[in-house]
Amino acid sequence: MHMSKLRRLVITGAAPLAGVMVLLLTASALAQQPGVHPISGRRYAGVMGYQGADWLDREERDIEEAPDTAIAALDLKAGMTVADIGAGSGYMTVRMARIVGPAGKVYAEDIQPQMIQLLQRRLEREKVANVVPVLGTIDDPKLPADSVDLMLLVDVYHEFSEPVRMLAGMRAALKSGGRLVLLEYRKEDPTVPIRLEHKMTVAEAKMEVEAAGFTLTRVDGRLPRQHILIFTKP
Repeated sequence: MHMSKLRRLVITGAAPLAGVMVLLLTASALAQQPGVHPISGRRYAGVMGYQGADWLDREERDIEEAPDTAIAALDLKAGMTVADIGAGSGYMTVRMARIVGPAGKVYAEDIQPQMIQLLQRRLEREKVANVVPVLGTIDDPKLPADSVDLMLLVDVYHEFSEPVRMLAGMRAALKSGGRLVLLEYRKEDPTVPIRLEHKMTVAEAKMEVEAAGFTLTRVDGRLPRQHILIFTKP
């Protein structure tokens, strides 16, 4: 039914289940509102620019985010092909690269060319040879289809301005049974000192990511401030 006709029916009371129709109209309005997720209504956060790359490598990060603990939760194996989405300067990339080893591969994806340059400098400095830098776009990770065992997104997903398309692209790049792992600051916890739009609840993530064809298979709470949300491609 044409949307304007549906609106007239709801206003005049001629449509059955008018309450349901109103909800549909509200969802449609959200879908057209820039910067808001069409399913959850969550407002997207702005992308951190490359000028803030020093914050990614701050000394306090080991205490605040326990990156080695996070990596251990992924159960990576030598020879795996993994992806670091929104890799930035490569803080997590190099940790993953060491675990998957020479027989494995890490795709380090970012949408900012300047971040890719910082990443490449790190790889050269630390002599890491099994990482492939990838310049993605806001709606496409630019990864080969059916090629990745696990994708890691650390404090990245909430910044996507095109999350539906990005999820579709990531799902296409994952192998069957592959895992999509989000690390997101806990919005449920008001003591986590991060701006609200840079946090997510488990419910928000589940609603949005499962709509893209994934299944939430585990919520890991071992980190001091972040959820580890593990989704699987059926």
